[in-house]
Amino acid sequence: MVVGKHGDRLCWGVNKHDSHIDGLFVATTPNDPQFKMFSRLAKESDGKIMPIFQYGKTEINYLKNRCPILATAMDRIGIIERPVEPNLFIALVHSIVSQQISAKAAETIWQRMRHRFSSMTPQTLSATKIEIIQQCGVSMRKAAYIRETAGAVRRGELDIDRLHFLSDDEIRSKLVKLKGIGVWTAEMLMIFSMQRPDVLSWGDLAIHRGLRILYRHRIVTEKLFDKYRRRFSPYASVASLYLWAVAGGACEELPDPAASKASKRKKG
Repeated sequence: MVVGKHGDRLCWGVNKHDSHIDGLFVATTPNDPQFKMFSRLAKESDGKIMPIFQYGKTEINYLKNRCPILATAMDRIGIIERPVEPNLFIALVHSIVSQQISAKAAETIWQRMRHRFSSMTPQTLSATKIEIIQQCGVSMRKAAYIRETAGAVRRGELDIDRLHFLSDDEIRSKLVKLKGIGVWTAEMLMIFSMQRPDVLSWGDLAIHRGLRILYRHRIVTEKLFDKYRRRFSPYASVASLYLWAVAGGACEELPDPAASKASKRKKG
C-alpha cells in the first residue's frame, strides 16, 4: 500500500502485489472501517499514486444546493477518489478488453497485455497480428477491434488529441464510429479518461439502480432520467460517482424498489 497527497486530499493506492478490482474509490484512512474495502477495490497503479477524477467544493456545493436528497448521500459517503487513465488510447484499448466480461477476467487479460506490449501505442498494436493480440485472452473479434482502433489512431482517422477540444456530443459521435465502441463506452471514456464534468449515462444500469434507490423509483423512464440529468448539470459526472456508490450499497438500509416489486410478483 502506498499513500500520497493529491491536492489537499489524502489518496491511497496499491502496488502491483495487491489485488485489483475495478470499482469506486472512497477517501479513507487505515483506521476507517472502509479501508479494507477501499484496498480491495483499488486498481493497478504500479506502486504509484494514480490520477483521480477531480472535483471539489464548487461541484459539491452546487449539487447539494440542487438536491437535498443527494446532499444527504454525499455527506454520508464523503469524497470519492476514482482513478482515471489520462492516456485516452490506453483507455480505449482497456475498454474494449473489459466489455462483457467480469472485472477479474478483464484484469487478468489486461495484465497479460501490459506484459506482452510494454509499449502499448497505436504504432505497436496496429502492426501486431490479430492472433498475437488474441493470445492475451481476448476474443478474435475484440482483438480485431483493438488492432483497427490502433490503426485508425495511427493513420490519423481518429485524432485523439483533438477530442479534448470537442463538445461532449462531438466526442460521442467520433468514438462510436470505432468498431467495438458504443455510446456507453464512449461516455465512460469521457468520464474516466477525459474527466468531462457533465456526463450521466442513460445506458448505465448502475446509474439507473442508484437513481431508483436514492429517489425511490420502481423504474426510471427516459423522461425522468432527463429530469435528473438537468438537475445535476453541469456536474452530472460527479453525481454519477455518488449514484454508483449508492448502487454499490453505500446506503444499504435503502432497498432497490425494483427488487421489491419483483419479489411481490413472485409471492403473488
